[in-house]
Amino acid sequence: MNLEQQLIQYRRELHRFPELSMQEYQTTQRIRTWLSEAGITILDLPLKTGVVAEVRGSLPGATIALRADIDALPIVEQSGVEFSSENPGVMHACGHDFHTAVMVGAAILLQQEREQMRGTVRFLFQPAEEDANGAKWLTEQGAMEAIQAVFGFHNRPNLPVGVIGVREGALMASVDRFELTITGISGHAGMPENCIDPIAIGSQIVMALQTIVSRRISSLDNAVISVTRFSAGNTWNVIPGEAHLEGTVRTFQKDVRARISELMRELIENIAAANGAKVQFKWNECLPMVNNSSLFTSIIKQVANEAGLRVVEAERSLGGEDFAYFQALVPGFFLWIGVDGDQEWHHPAYRLSEAALEISARYWALLARAVLEKGI
Repeated sequence: MNLEQQLIQYRRELHRFPELSMQEYQTTQRIRTWLSEAGITILDLPLKTGVVAEVRGSLPGATIALRADIDALPIVEQSGVEFSSENPGVMHACGHDFHTAVMVGAAILLQQEREQMRGTVRFLFQPAEEDANGAKWLTEQGAMEAIQAVFGFHNRPNLPVGVIGVREGALMASVDRFELTITGISGHAGMPENCIDPIAIGSQIVMALQTIVSRRISSLDNAVISVTRFSAGNTWNVIPGEAHLEGTVRTFQKDVRARISELMRELIENIAAANGAKVQFKWNECLPMVNNSSLFTSIIKQVANEAGLRVVEAERSLGGEDFAYFQALVPGFFLWIGVDGDQEWHHPAYRLSEAALEISARYWALLARAVLEKGI
């Protein structure tokens, strides 16, 4: 079996048996088996799920990390592929099965070349990316010790196979979450004048929040405020006493990230006060932005050209990625890799081209060796 066939087999097996964040037990065992069969060293870390492994070159050098996320999503699959999920209600709808197979392939290739390789490549098969907790958890278990640079990627359905997206600086947004409780006065729906209606107040807040971007901060700052949950009441003829709202804010600039929470709090508290209600506002910082280091831009492009890949300017995304947590510790770079998909991430009919598997594995092996040869 050649490498391409091997990686297709690995990817399809992962796709058939997807597992949710921090439940990736079978996935973990499969990765460990495949790496062990190739003679690759698995580090003895206290991991509930996930795998950290190393390929150690015979020549001295730096230690860098390549990361792949391994978890799936709570989605009922509608892709129609013959190797569809056999775990009801769970699907690899973001391509983490692809990421995992690619990095297993890169590890196999580097293991075959270790006698000529300088330094060490550590592979981070990370759980719980979809929960945005896996990178931090893996780091707490010692996975990033002695690492001097980190690299990762995400498949990109709207790019063809053989194309990679490269962007220096900000690539994916910082992610924050807000929660809001409005406390009014409950009462009869036919006599609202005797109540303080948290639904009406919440509706004012939802609409007013949309004026912060462009009216209080510049539209050029690429910020997004989304209210994603609004719950209140339990019957048709009673005005409830409370309403609960929840949502997310995505930004690319640190100063905007800090200011937008202040503007939201000010607006929310003023609207609530003007209507005689009380409000509790919670702001939870989740992830920094994915910020690609200029140290690696040229070598990433050079290796891509040598591998016969076409480089395009990567589009920014207001999606979040906990790979950013690794980049907060050491310099790093995150790429888009084209997979010629027909649906976006998290879609129940998500599919990708397996022709990208071997191409991507060989690219990562080449890039890792090139970075180690050049030095950090």
